[in-house]
Amino acid sequence: MRLIMVGSGQTETGRAEAGRAQFRQQDSGSRYGAGRKSPLGLGGTVAVHAVVIGAFLLIPKEAIDIFTPSPPIETVNIPLPKPPDPVIDDKTDARVQTRQPPRDRPTVTDPLTDLPKGDPPLTRTEGSGAGTGPTPPYVPPPPPIAEPVLTEPQIDPRALPAFQPDYPGAMIRQGLEGKVTVRVLIDADGRVSGIEKIAATDERFWLATQRHALRTWRFRPATRDGVPVASSKTLTVRFTLTER
Repeated sequence: MRLIMVGSGQTETGRAEAGRAQFRQQDSGSRYGAGRKSPLGLGGTVAVHAVVIGAFLLIPKEAIDIFTPSPPIETVNIPLPKPPDPVIDDKTDARVQTRQPPRDRPTVTDPLTDLPKGDPPLTRTEGSGAGTGPTPPYVPPPPPIAEPVLTEPQIDPRALPAFQPDYPGAMIRQGLEGKVTVRVLIDADGRVSGIEKIAATDERFWLATQRHALRTWRFRPATRDGVPVASSKTLTVRFTLTER
């Protein structure tokens, strides 16, 4: 019984060894075949390349296009056109209802009220104006000053008969006539305080008039608001010959 088990064990071991040996032979054979190239495949490859090269050499020269690179593309900035102005549609939407203006209605005038005429009276109320005295009465402004009333001097009627100066004798003998224009200064009493020559036909007419005016002429003096004041008056004295 014991011998049988040993024999059977050797038999199994031998089979395993035989299988491994057979696998090593197959593996070495496959590697040898892979490392070796076939002469038929190499010849086919050379034949294909020879056919392609021959076909290329048989192509005519005109059929072969010479490749020339195209010039580079230049870019230019083109300004964009101005967009058109927006079109505003003036048409109103039919859905929008326009509001009608209100109709004019007659207005009612306010009743007239009578306003007091003149300035209202000033009244004092309790608590107003604390610490101040009574309101002074209204004083109207003074009336405007009137222009003074002036009157011009006049010849005193009592001196009028002797007002004409004496005719110079030399002028009478020569038969000459003339006139004298003078400005007479009159004081507040009506007397002649001075006389000035404005024009004279002859110097003798002027001297006769000057002496007579200072000695004989009398006037009603000028007045200012009824008060006598000094003034002046321009007179013309004529010398005329009369038949005697």
